[in-house]
Amino acid sequence: MARWSVGANIVLAATLVLSGRASAQDYPTRTVKIIVPFAAGGSADVVPRIVADWLSRRWGQAVIVENRTGAAGNIGADAAAKADPDGYTLLSSPPPPLVINQNLYPKLGFDPAALVPIVVIGRIPNALVVNPARVPAASIADVIAMAKANGGTTTVATTGNGGTQHLTSEMFQMMGGVKFQHVPYRGSAPALSDLVAGNVDMMFDNLGASMQLIKGGQLKLLAVAVAKRMAAMPNVPTIAETLPGFEAVAWFAVVAPPKTPMAIVNKINADINEALHDPDIRKKLENLNAEVVGGSQESTAAYFRDEIARWGKVIKDANVKVDQ
Repeated sequence: MARWSVGANIVLAATLVLSGRASAQDYPTRTVKIIVPFAAGGSADVVPRIVADWLSRRWGQAVIVENRTGAAGNIGADAAAKADPDGYTLLSSPPPPLVINQNLYPKLGFDPAALVPIVVIGRIPNALVVNPARVPAASIADVIAMAKANGGTTTVATTGNGGTQHLTSEMFQMMGGVKFQHVPYRGSAPALSDLVAGNVDMMFDNLGASMQLIKGGQLKLLAVAVAKRMAAMPNVPTIAETLPGFEAVAWFAVVAPPKTPMAIVNKINADINEALHDPDIRKKLENLNAEVVGGSQESTAAYFRDEIARWGKVIKDANVKVDQ
């Protein structure tokens, strides 16, 4: 009886493996939904839509993006985490719900570590942009001097508590020895709208969302948060030139619900990597000032682990707190 049981288990396991491979080969046979946990209009929304459009043509199935905003991405991530693990609901997100919020919020409705990393689409550097009518500063040193003179009343917009913009602002305050008044929004688009309208002074935003407003003169770009000056903008200084070691980059990744079969995960990874090699897709991402990333599922998981440690250190050193 024991021998039959062992043999039956082996046959069952082999059947499940072959079934998983078959389902991955057929995948997808219906509409795939990508949840974006931030508002429409910002880079967190635009980047996955570029890839979703390519995938819909590649797969011959609709790939739709659904925005579920709130709680620094936790609401959308929670919905994705509780979806069926069949590849038909995915999450595309910047860092907060994937590698930041577990170090920031005392309790989450989902386990970020249980989400299955698939691939990082691209990285976009954060930058300090200001409303030129409200902030006459011409450099990072000017901003620091102004903030010190204003005694903490200088306002900084962010995409919400715990986002990379918020943590970049906190890191700047810590390293620059200044205090800002934090004004959180539910995404990049509404924050930029209020910044252009003059309701807030400045914002640490990624260049993908703000570049058109910079080119149009509504906003002024003071510096970028990368280690070295960007080849595309050699005349724009880095924040690190004034605050050595300062670096903050937003990235956009795709993950799957917990327990999604690796055969399906690897197929999605392969197809998105194929999209990222398409010259048209690369051009669209580069127009957002995005560095195309891609890579294996394993390298993506390793990148997540490094980012958890990096942002966790910022949260601890700057003593960042958020209200639940």
